[in-house]
Amino acid sequence: MATRFVIIGGGPAGNTAATYAARLGADVTLIERDVIGGAAHLWDCIPSKTMIATGGAMAFIRRLEGMGLEEQTAEVDVEALTERIESIKMRLQRSTTNLLSSQGVELVHGSARFLSPHDIEISTVDANGQPATRTVYADAVLIATGTRPRIPDWCQPDGERVLVTRDCYPPKVFPESVTIVGSGVTGVEFVHMFSSFGAKVTLVVSRQQVLPGKDAEVAAVLEDDFLRRGVHLLKGARATAIEREVNDAGVDGVVVRCDDGRVVHSSHAVLAIGSVPNTDGLGLESAGVEMDKGGYVQINRHCQSNVSHIYAAGDMSGKLPLSSVASMQGRKVAEHVMGLQKVAHRHLDYDKAASAIFTEPEIADVGLAEADAFAVGRKIRVTKVPFSSTPKALINNDWRGFVKIISDPATGVVLGGSIVGRHAAELISVIALAVTANLKVTDIVESLLVHPALSEALAEAAE
Repeated sequence: MATRFVIIGGGPAGNTAATYAARLGADVTLIERDVIGGAAHLWDCIPSKTMIATGGAMAFIRRLEGMGLEEQTAEVDVEALTERIESIKMRLQRSTTNLLSSQGVELVHGSARFLSPHDIEISTVDANGQPATRTVYADAVLIATGTRPRIPDWCQPDGERVLVTRDCYPPKVFPESVTIVGSGVTGVEFVHMFSSFGAKVTLVVSRQQVLPGKDAEVAAVLEDDFLRRGVHLLKGARATAIEREVNDAGVDGVVVRCDDGRVVHSSHAVLAIGSVPNTDGLGLESAGVEMDKGGYVQINRHCQSNVSHIYAAGDMSGKLPLSSVASMQGRKVAEHVMGLQKVAHRHLDYDKAASAIFTEPEIADVGLAEADAFAVGRKIRVTKVPFSSTPKALINNDWRGFVKIISDPATGVVLGGSIVGRHAAELISVIALAVTANLKVTDIVESLLVHPALSEALAEAAE
């Protein structure tokens, strides 16, 4: 008899697990209350990167004079941009839905909650628009319900002037000025996006550098670029209130108040201070599933909760909030549910996950960080090559940034690396492969790479 596998949440973790488990012979039901493909993925990630790409095109146009062309200008067509975002979202959603259907996965638009460790109640709407419920039995369950933007008590977003990230794709009116609260990955991406569209941007930075969890040299390059664009960095400040106001001229705006008394006035404000897991309303207590203080489901290396047949994956598992990680977790869960861990099986190593920040210049890193190695007294070899020494960067008229590779001085094994510069998100794949496969710097040096290409900086850094 086929394994009854119920998946709650149709984002990258859920739909990947469903696809793989169905291929392996499971009877799969996937329940999604919002959108197949994932709300965070299709309502946050994809729209933001689409707008960043458009903003990047505008910034590139402003650099044309340096490439032997007359300087040009471009204006935002909000309607066309909105249509472009919706078109991309629908195309990806359709592709995911078609793939799941082709594998025989039962797709249910509704919500779910545990009645017991194996019994799940599904709430939907019937053909007549009336509420309907049914209960299904599951041999295994994957919870992959994702996260939503965190909203503190001192802020009341209104979708007009005080915004959360999902209000910005695109906003109803492009801001003349905007204050971004939060200097992590999402915050700096919004700084880049809005400044590319011509807004005057202020970034509230709670510490003394943007991206506090990243390499200090990488953060410094990004800060320098922000300052050249006229971005105001409010360092060492924590926002304590965001309020609507009308100035002396009768113009609507917002005021952001900080704990040290500093105040910022702008036409809009965007809150980008992290996420909270969507675990409420799932009945996890009825299933006996334990959560940490933040509401994230605690998992082991197989993504199992404390209840062995109930798994958790994606952002709400409390691991790296990356779509790539969620997808790989989904695949590993499917393999474990179907018993493939009993054969040769590579466990997911979160320390070797590559990540990228889609600012301009782009930032990407993978593996061991230089500061982390020094913190534990580990000996490492650090080599760094600026893109300014790479012919293709000069041809592109964009030589910002560098490649940094970290390796073991005794063995030459690549341990990690950081890239800041154009196409960093693509270039990091070479270092990520080296880290995952335990390759040595000589393996990169002896690869015959394309010339002229930005990837040449990788070989130079490895050498």
